[in-house]
Amino acid sequence: MGKSVLKIKGYKPEDIKELMSADSAFVVATRLNMVYQVAKGLPSREVAKIYDISFKQVTNWVHRFEEKGIEGLNDLPGRGRKSILSVSDLERIRNIVLNEPPVNFGYKRKRWSGPLLSEWINNNYGTNYHSAQIYKLLDRIGVEFKKEEGYVVKN
Repeated sequence: MGKSVLKIKGYKPEDIKELMSADSAFVVATRLNMVYQVAKGLPSREVAKIYDISFKQVTNWVHRFEEKGIEGLNDLPGRGRKSILSVSDLERIRNIVLNEPPVNFGYKRKRWSGPLLSEWINNNYGTNYHSAQIYKLLDRIGVEFKKEEGYVVKN
């Protein structure tokens, strides 16, 4: 009889990957670990397989690290997709998360959760956010979750 394989319940691999990319410090640490693996002698193609990215991206991180040190592993400004939500949309969402309970919007919960907030945003703005992406959005608008308090202004 073979050994049982550990399974993750409630999350798909892409959800976990999204959570990993939500924290910029973790993203930089991951890139630094890629550089470290190459420095130890692991071929960039092997590192690319482990992290599920192109080997060219691994070599880019190595070169940027060699040129600028750890600062070279940060995202460059102006990169990525433009936000679907406008600045006023984001301000409204921030105000609602900080000041209004979900019951005001027909939900039975007293506090916002990531999945509940993604549902509300998707319904009100015609977006298709996954709950993992909501945490990145909350970080961007200066909101964080504190146990016993719920969502608060980020320090």
